[in-house]
Amino acid sequence: MPAIFITGSGTGVGKTFVACGLITHFRALGRPVGALKPLVSGFDPAALIDSDPAMLLEALGRSVTADELQQISPWRFCAPLSPDMAARAEGRSIDFQRIVDFCRAEIAKTAGTLLIEGIGGIMVPLDRRHTVLDLMAALGQPVVLVGGSYLGTLSHVLSAQDVILHHGLGLRAIVISESEGTPPPLRETLVSLGNFISSPLIGLVRQVPEAQNRAAFQRLAKLIA
Repeated sequence: MPAIFITGSGTGVGKTFVACGLITHFRALGRPVGALKPLVSGFDPAALIDSDPAMLLEALGRSVTADELQQISPWRFCAPLSPDMAARAEGRSIDFQRIVDFCRAEIAKTAGTLLIEGIGGIMVPLDRRHTVLDLMAALGQPVVLVGGSYLGTLSHVLSAQDVILHHGLGLRAIVISESEGTPPPLRETLVSLGNFISSPLIGLVRQVPEAQNRAAFQRLAKLIA
């Protein structure tokens, strides 16, 4: 069954927003869809409902319980740091191969489309030797790259694109999710990026009615189907 890895040019750029939008779209069509966020940092057990895994579960129509969280996000850390740093802060370590095996097992048993959301940007360290990019390469699934519209995003997105393509990963689309309270207009950001990329480019507006982004998610869903 098809799986898509949703990665980012950095942290806080809207990966979960994109994943939840796709889940909502597929469910509205009656198509089976699953989601994973294998690693999550900055996780507060006292505020489950605000966490990225909880948002994914709610989009999937599943209860936000400890068991459900464990199924989609087995590696959870409290400190809002890179996974390697967050694990060290808790006296823990991350077994990279276990993450790969976990994702492969979920891919094999998922009916429909499985969305695998990464953590932070593509070069975020997972342990002493591996980054998110290594996880993407090990899984070998097509990629959707998400970036923001903040000042500096042009370099971040284009650098991320270069790394993804250099490693032979299938880049299905680049999604720019509007950053709040930043000077560069989303439209102008898309125009500038469009001069330097060959993959389909999609813009999403935040904090608007769901219908306003419906066409964008419909297009993205077709690109990853």
